[in-house]
Amino acid sequence: MLIKKPSDIKPSEITPESVYRNRRQFMADTGALAIGAIAAGGLPGLAIAQDGDALKARAPVSLSRSAPAAWWEPKFANIKPAPDSGPFYTGEALTPYEDVTRYNNFYEFGMDKGDPSSNSGRFEVDPWSIEIAGECGRPGTYTLEDILKPHDLEERIYRLRCVEAWSMVIPWIGFPLADLLKRFEPTSRARYVEFQTAVDRDTMPGVRSPFSIIDWPYQEGLRIDEAMNELAFMAVGLYGNYLPPQNGAPIRLVVPWKYGFKSIKSIVRINFVEEQPNTSWNDLQANEYGFYANVNPNVHHPRWRQDTERRLPHTLFSRPIIDTRLFNGYGEQVAHLYEGMDLARYY
Repeated sequence: MLIKKPSDIKPSEITPESVYRNRRQFMADTGALAIGAIAAGGLPGLAIAQDGDALKARAPVSLSRSAPAAWWEPKFANIKPAPDSGPFYTGEALTPYEDVTRYNNFYEFGMDKGDPSSNSGRFEVDPWSIEIAGECGRPGTYTLEDILKPHDLEERIYRLRCVEAWSMVIPWIGFPLADLLKRFEPTSRARYVEFQTAVDRDTMPGVRSPFSIIDWPYQEGLRIDEAMNELAFMAVGLYGNYLPPQNGAPIRLVVPWKYGFKSIKSIVRINFVEEQPNTSWNDLQANEYGFYANVNPNVHHPRWRQDTERRLPHTLFSRPIIDTRLFNGYGEQVAHLYEGMDLARYY
């Protein structure tokens, strides 16, 4: 399928606060509406959001009838809502949909924050497949339907902290990474998991740019125990809707305790390996972008501090600055992964 760019969201389309006050009933009602819409040939955008007792969010645009494959639609009609407590819910105000989809780092589509949303309109995600390789019992190439079919979708509301010292709060839709990896039966030699992003010179202007600083394809990696942690998430949507291409359609990684560049987009290859894999930013500038890339306010980037962050949205007159937390506030779930490690050295 071709996922089309979201159109402008008008003020009249902002979802009323009252719609969200009984969140679980809203989820049930929108699920029923979506099932009816499938029968009619289209799936409406579902605005799934929360902000404590006062739930506010911009509603996502409706989907084009030609966008989703038929097998995918029922999954979005039965999304399990995020719980009302952590770690899969933050209680913080959500970043508006239009900011989440228009302020992006996805250098395959360009270097500026607005380039991914402007330049990704021709990016094709159907057909899509993912190669599973390396130290596992079930290597092969699997279609997107093969990948998603066994998994129920759920909502998780995570903080996203960029290494550039800005942050968002995003309601993702997807399933645990561990559930996916276990299906391919990693062996005892699989100590790391390597991921790779799609490369398409025809639809990704950043890939063919003579000014590109990345050695394509974009690559990232996790230790196997990190990948199996309950927080690691494979996202196929946000705000109850399919992922737009600028956000990593059709499937991406979300690792909320690490800087955003670890959450690789538009995945086409997952490789189980014994040795620590090369990763794109670490290869480019190792003294600035470590392999682990855990959010750490005590370890500053060589060119800026990391103990505070700008929470989006912000304007010329309002730039909310908040303190950055170790592991982006998810230390209770992940600190044990790094016991005994010097986090200033293994940054």
